[in-house]
Amino acid sequence: QTDVKETETGYEVVIDLPGYSKENVNAELKDGYLIISATTSTNDEEKSEDGKYIRKERYSGSCQRSFYVGEDITENDIHAKFENGVLTIEVPKKEETKPVEKYIAIE
Repeated sequence: QTDVKETETGYEVVIDLPGYSKENVNAELKDGYLIISATTSTNDEEKSEDGKYIRKERYSGSCQRSFYVGEDITENDIHAKFENGVLTIEVPKKEETKPVEKYIAIE
């Protein structure tokens, strides 16, 4: 589940990632997009006293989300923290710089 909230100074992105650890969550900034990806893997195993399997379950999963934040945003502008299975990312608002029109003199 992902919530995006606009604040006075920027945007707050809150992503619920229950069962994921901080080491398996990645944030990347590429071509103006903030890309969040996460992977998890579990292996629950129960054996009887003689070593035979009673139950063995495996799970692996991954998820990825991307958000356009603008080409003027750098990785130093973004603040992220992961706490209790919730990733919170703060992205500031920046005015987009418009290309300056330059005229060429024709002789």
